[in-house]
Amino acid sequence: MKNYTKIIRMTGYYFTKEFTKKKHHKNKVREVKEETVAKAFLAGDTEILVYFEESDREILITPSSDPTDIKKYLGNKFLS
Repeated sequence: MKNYTKIIRMTGYYFTKEFTKKKHHKNKVREVKEETVAKAFLAGDTEILVYFEESDREILITPSSDPTDIKKYLGNKFLS
């Protein structure tokens, strides 16, 4: 299962993904393009954690979530 995070700020939003490293190295968190996340989400087997930076609120969105929630938090690109 692929895990992405959408971080929403006052000035905008961006998507991140945590890449796991081998052995004793630290995991890397990198910024990812929205198109890449939408493509993986529409293919299925993907979770997106929507994180609101101002209020520390989190919402988990999966392909089986309510379409109104997907549209509200992610946008029309994430609906088939």
